[in-house]
Amino acid sequence: MSVLPGQARCPYRIDATGSDIHGEADALRDRGPATRVVLPGLPDTIRTWVVTDPGLIRRLLKHEDISKDARQHWPALREGLVPADWSERVWVDVVNALGSYGPEHQRLRRPIADAFKTRRVRALVPRIEAITHDLLDALQYGHGPDEVVDLRQHFTAKLPMAVVNIILGVPESQHDAFREAVGGLFTTTETGEEAQATVARVYELIGALVEHKKAEPGDDITSALVDAHEGDELTPGELADSLMLLIGAGHETTVGLLTHGTVNLTTHRDQLHLATTRQVPWSNVVEETLRHQAPISTILPRVPVKDVTDEESGITFSAGDLIVTHYAAAGRAPAVHGPTAGKFDITRPDHAHLAFGHGVHLCPGAELARLEGRIAFAALFDRFPHLELAVDPTQLKPLPSYISNGFQALPVRLGHPQGERPPAEEAR
Repeated sequence: MSVLPGQARCPYRIDATGSDIHGEADALRDRGPATRVVLPGLPDTIRTWVVTDPGLIRRLLKHEDISKDARQHWPALREGLVPADWSERVWVDVVNALGSYGPEHQRLRRPIADAFKTRRVRALVPRIEAITHDLLDALQYGHGPDEVVDLRQHFTAKLPMAVVNIILGVPESQHDAFREAVGGLFTTTETGEEAQATVARVYELIGALVEHKKAEPGDDITSALVDAHEGDELTPGELADSLMLLIGAGHETTVGLLTHGTVNLTTHRDQLHLATTRQVPWSNVVEETLRHQAPISTILPRVPVKDVTDEESGITFSAGDLIVTHYAAAGRAPAVHGPTAGKFDITRPDHAHLAFGHGVHLCPGAELARLEGRIAFAALFDRFPHLELAVDPTQLKPLPSYISNGFQALPVRLGHPQGERPPAEEAR
């Protein structure tokens, strides 16, 4: 096989800080549809690929010989070459639907998928709307129009966790603790000791939630998973790890969606006008945000169970190689979206993206995230039509992560709410 441009060079070292996710995506894309990399915290000798081309990603994610079960199919893990204190170790050690393969994946996904059936998601609409309006009330009556407010803290991170808590049946007393702990699961700059402490804290909270649901079951997914465990369908570890997946994925993806969408709409006022006047549906805003700023930039692990050669690209992924998929790069592929791929445009005819994955591991909560986005954007900008960033967009600090794509804070000025005139207008 001929050597591809990206294969002839030294492996690319991924930036653990995630300081410029899209600049790095461009550099990776320039090296070919897939290129060899070194992940932060892993030895250089561990063969790792990052895939950036959306067509190749789709083909690999649907390939029957590509596994997500690192415990079974990643030799580096089995042979003890992966450091025990690697900050991303939790994502290869968990036993849940995200890290499983074949019949095991179907078994572990089934009780989770049941919670996200269309009718159950649609039934959540009134509660999501109520939570959204309560949070906006707190912003309106707790902060002045010219006061700088961290919208991430008060809205774009708070809403998704509140919705996840409903689905899981998390008691009010645990809400703040979960919100504080979950973000650390995606931080890729922590020391090994810090990462282990974060994981231990999340498992501690999950354990307390499970015990609560054993004593007070309800119509929620935690109670359903507890029933599956007590019916010998899930081991204790599978129960805890399934909840880890739901809490982490259900929170982080939607936070990124709401945060990036707010930034893009406030910096593209012409497009915001199209959305608020309903000339362009809010669903377009959601899909374009997911394409332009995939909330989960990269995700691991995937491992070939035997040598896999992709006929279109000519690349061979050897059995046991680690494969990382770069969804942020895929969303801005010029081959799909042309020369304007890097621009935010809710009017573009094709918003194709891979933000929720593809194939059998397609995120079961995708429709819920989309629903939250449509409700949240419409309510936020109906309430605060003059909302604006309080800093230049270049000053927004990225999350310290190459996995999660977002900002540490979202400082804004709310402006005067809909229907409330500024004092100068009242004086006239």
